[in-house]
Amino acid sequence: MPFSHFLDYLQLEKKYSTHTITAYAADLRDFQEFISHTYDQDRVDEVNYSQVRSWIVELSESGISNRTINRKLSSLKSFYRFLLKTNQIEASPMVKHKALKTPRKVQIPFSEDEIVQVIENIDNSTYEGVRDRFIVELFYSTGIRRIELINIKLQDLDLDTGVLKVLGKRNKERFIPLIKSVIATGRVYLEYRKDTEGLLENDHLFLTSKGDKTYESFVYRIINNYFSRVSGKLKKSPHILRHSFATHLLNQGANLNAVKELLGHSSLAATQVYTHNSIAELSKVHQKAHPRNNKE
Repeated sequence: MPFSHFLDYLQLEKKYSTHTITAYAADLRDFQEFISHTYDQDRVDEVNYSQVRSWIVELSESGISNRTINRKLSSLKSFYRFLLKTNQIEASPMVKHKALKTPRKVQIPFSEDEIVQVIENIDNSTYEGVRDRFIVELFYSTGIRRIELINIKLQDLDLDTGVLKVLGKRNKERFIPLIKSVIATGRVYLEYRKDTEGLLENDHLFLTSKGDKTYESFVYRIINNYFSRVSGKLKKSPHILRHSFATHLLNQGANLNAVKELLGHSSLAATQVYTHNSIAELSKVHQKAHPRNNKE
């Protein structure tokens, strides 16, 4: 059974990224190959949950993590939901499925000191150095995603009003206020960008030294390179800077709903994963300050 209509739906209706759609397609093809090989059955719209469960067993026995299996099953669940919506099936075989348990991943944010060290030690005498500093400051002061940073256009940045327009997931726009230090770095960066040969033809804000639009691995290397010099943490990525942004704001008493809006989350539950460090910080304050704590 072809999946083209479903994939078109993800692209045109749900506005999913090309990367996400490719992952969905791969998951569905894997399941179709399993059904064909194991049950000699080509139509995935006619399977039952026991067949899905046997796929889960095979995936698990092959050493695939529960997290990856859950992602594949989420693709499958979305596909059958689409078939229901378009009246191609009467019931989904996934209706009673529950996600497999996965260990909770704890993301350790950078400390404020580590971030200050990185920012202050970046060489500001070259285009590349000023660009890298602006990237680090923008990640930390706005909490934007890596792909959002890559896609920022020159016209999206208004340093006079101190506002950045970001195009988030599913092409949802949001406007993020900029702090004064970031505005100052942005002005310096734009001067370097204007005076550097070969950078004026491209309207993306951040460019390589050759004048090309930046890309995901390029931005990852920038963050990983600088933070490897000051931090021993296992993960040193743009996402950890986003995590640090949210955690530090919450530690300082920021409202959870406000942080949710800044991050571009669609639900509060997505933002709450950043609260574990804030709760630890609040616990320290509570233990230290509460008058009954020192009573026997």
